[in-house]
Amino acid sequence: MASYEIIGGQRLHGTVTPQGAKNEALEVICATLLTDQKVTISNVPEISDIINLIALLGELGVEITHPQKNTYTFEAKAVNFDYLKSDAFRAKSSKLRGSVMIVGPLLARFGYAYLPKPGGDKIGRRHLDTHFIGLKMLGAEFNFDTNESSYTILGNNLRGTYILLEEASVTGTANIVMAAVLAKGETTIFNAACEPYICQLCKMLVAMGADIQGIGSNLLKINGVPKLSGTEHRCLPDMIEIGSFIGLAAMTGSEIRIQNARVDQLGLIPTAFRKLGIKVNIEGDDIIIPAQNRYEIASYIDGSILTIADAPWPGITPDLLSVLLVVATQAKGSVLIHQKMFESRLFFVDKLIDMGAQIILCDPHRATVIGLDHKFPLKPTTMISPDIRAGVALLIAALSAPGKSTIHNIEQIDRGYEDFDNRLRQLGAVIERKG
Repeated sequence: MASYEIIGGQRLHGTVTPQGAKNEALEVICATLLTDQKVTISNVPEISDIINLIALLGELGVEITHPQKNTYTFEAKAVNFDYLKSDAFRAKSSKLRGSVMIVGPLLARFGYAYLPKPGGDKIGRRHLDTHFIGLKMLGAEFNFDTNESSYTILGNNLRGTYILLEEASVTGTANIVMAAVLAKGETTIFNAACEPYICQLCKMLVAMGADIQGIGSNLLKINGVPKLSGTEHRCLPDMIEIGSFIGLAAMTGSEIRIQNARVDQLGLIPTAFRKLGIKVNIEGDDIIIPAQNRYEIASYIDGSILTIADAPWPGITPDLLSVLLVVATQAKGSVLIHQKMFESRLFFVDKLIDMGAQIILCDPHRATVIGLDHKFPLKPTTMISPDIRAGVALLIAALSAPGKSTIHNIEQIDRGYEDFDNRLRQLGAVIERKG
């Protein structure tokens, strides 16, 4: 188990370029299974979750080349279905939540898919019902083997239909879209997720020959086509990493420029930090966070306490609530953080309380933060990263705390952040990887 050793309390300064978007890369890499022609994807973050997915596709029979850093080509001329039943596939896919998105493409193109129950962060219940109900409405048949905890999906004659999603699931929408582009007839998906990463997937599929209308809205209309061709695609910058750097600058009182941030694709993320009192300046396509000794949380017009909650796009992504919570610990004022989607994602606050933060965990979904107004810095400590986003939030807290902190199980952070310690050192952070 690897660890970070951090000497916190340092002011940082410099320019950083965000990595490619993890969640988009998971979707578009799976979409390469929809064609036997070459697909080239650039700005791919070389993080463990993505590397594991690429390795999985390679072992599935996809020809993969890596012509330069952060760029990959995929050519799925043939798929080895025997591999789907192997212990190696079970081991890889069960550790990777994104592996569920190979189901839609395999079903659409080959009429067959098999998947062990996928893994990922332990942040509460993450049902696959949205995926499977949508695929069943297209004509797929499912069998869940309780002994093996695996799904077998058949569908040689998928047909378009009207689908009203019970929840605007991002990965569920992606899976259903990828299945529908090769189904016969028209598919209408209402209450579809409309995050920028879903838009990017749809745009890539259109470039491959798909017929998709309503991109960017929650109502998608897809006319199935017989086959798709190859294309070239570039991933957006990762909005979660951009938010993490904003939070890092705020907590350490640092001036940081985030360049090439695709500000037009960030939705309410800058607004959420501004509500906490953080100055977020936009210059072209760059974000400049000036050094601030203090920042004050806004309140509602009637004076009541501010609530920051996750919501479907264009609301705040749940992946950033951990960072926003940490930033609030040093603000002036109080805020209620409401994590609606996952019931275990706020449990990391006990580590922050050990560091001196004033936080009341109301229930598994809500925490009230009483800011310390930078009068009492957080105290260094030893912690274990429970998941990707909480791990980075704890890292930001440690970088703000004068003295030596240690974070174990940083393999969780590796799953979502590329070469993070080296990039932090370039900003002036004192951080060393051990193990």
